[in-house]
Amino acid sequence: MQQVTLAYGRDGLTVDLPDDAAVITPVPHAAAADVPAELLRALREPVSGPPLRERVQRGQTVAISACDITRAQPRDLMIPAVLEELDGIIDLDDIVVLVATGTHRPNTEAELRAMFGDAVVDSVRIVNHDARASDTHRFVGTYGDGVPVWLNEQWVDADVRLTTGFVEPHFFAGFSGGPKMVAPGLAALDTVLVLHDAKRIGDPRATWGVTQGNPVHDDVRAITAGAGGVTYAFDVILNMEQQVISAFGGDILEMHATAIEQAREVAMAAVDAPFDVVVTTGSGYPLDQNLYQSVKGMSAAAQVTRPDGLIVCAAECVDGFPDHGSYREVLTSAASPEALLELIGAREVTVADQWQVQIQARIQAAHRVVMHTSYLSDDQLAEAHLSQTDDIAATVAEAVEKAGPGARVCVLPEGPQTIPYVRGTV
Repeated sequence: MQQVTLAYGRDGLTVDLPDDAAVITPVPHAAAADVPAELLRALREPVSGPPLRERVQRGQTVAISACDITRAQPRDLMIPAVLEELDGIIDLDDIVVLVATGTHRPNTEAELRAMFGDAVVDSVRIVNHDARASDTHRFVGTYGDGVPVWLNEQWVDADVRLTTGFVEPHFFAGFSGGPKMVAPGLAALDTVLVLHDAKRIGDPRATWGVTQGNPVHDDVRAITAGAGGVTYAFDVILNMEQQVISAFGGDILEMHATAIEQAREVAMAAVDAPFDVVVTTGSGYPLDQNLYQSVKGMSAAAQVTRPDGLIVCAAECVDGFPDHGSYREVLTSAASPEALLELIGAREVTVADQWQVQIQARIQAAHRVVMHTSYLSDDQLAEAHLSQTDDIAATVAEAVEKAGPGARVCVLPEGPQTIPYVRGTV
């Protein structure tokens, strides 16, 4: 047996797995030799267009979009770099940082300080975007394939609009970062419901690593190009230790396309054939705080799990399902994953979080999914049509024995930080 440490909560989880199990991790990359210098370089030497300082003028107001706490963006490094570049041109009182929560919960004061650092919190106004506060959005038109777009009014009203984020494969939008920091990040709920409707999410091209022809990402790009009004875009790529490998800046679509190519090399891996058993994770803290986010780990595993194969997903779930939002209500509203897919397909479910449930239900309809958590009970998981194991090694061994000679096992210790795919499918 080989010991593999899974990303789980803050401390990890070590399990014994078969010696011949394929262990897929991100390609090791050292952090940039001088991260602050790399960040400033991206602001001063853009992929396309002029540097940041040449795009702003004295007296202008600035809105900066940044990821919420469910994302590992190094906000405490990126935002200070932006503020340094704006120093002497823009007053701090004229800057607002908008936490691009999409439809997620707002971040607390303590979380904001952990995310941005005390110096930023104490010097710049930070506002949690609220997709459900209809009076805080502006209608800016219809874009893409008929998406009515309402965006955060503080974003729309700003003279200068900056996106900051990080680029990694995304389980239905292709890749994160770039235009996603405008929509769905700063969009109203009604916009997100269309952008993430059953038809778009159900399209086979709405998956990891695919952007062109992906109906979700195509519309995200259309919204940003037509209504987002992004002055400058600033993204990074991270290694396994969540350290900055490289940074990119400039015109948003060109910048994002360039960053995607490096992110693909860092975080995607080809395999020759599907596996009988795949062990995955929710990527550890802060990404595995709840079952909702851990669906991404299931989805990564599903890319290389044979039909009716076993997926074991380890996610701490300190925040439970969570209880806020509609995810738990929708997930537990039908008797089976198949019944959930029928409800969503028939448009009988039209609320936020239906897309996460749709993806999860599709995975559970095709594979057996077993969870290992520390904060969800067996009964709670049963509500979600899932079972739980206290012993991952024993569960894998049982599945291997059942599959018979030649059974293939794969391990994704970092969960969706590395996206496997069967060669020729992406």
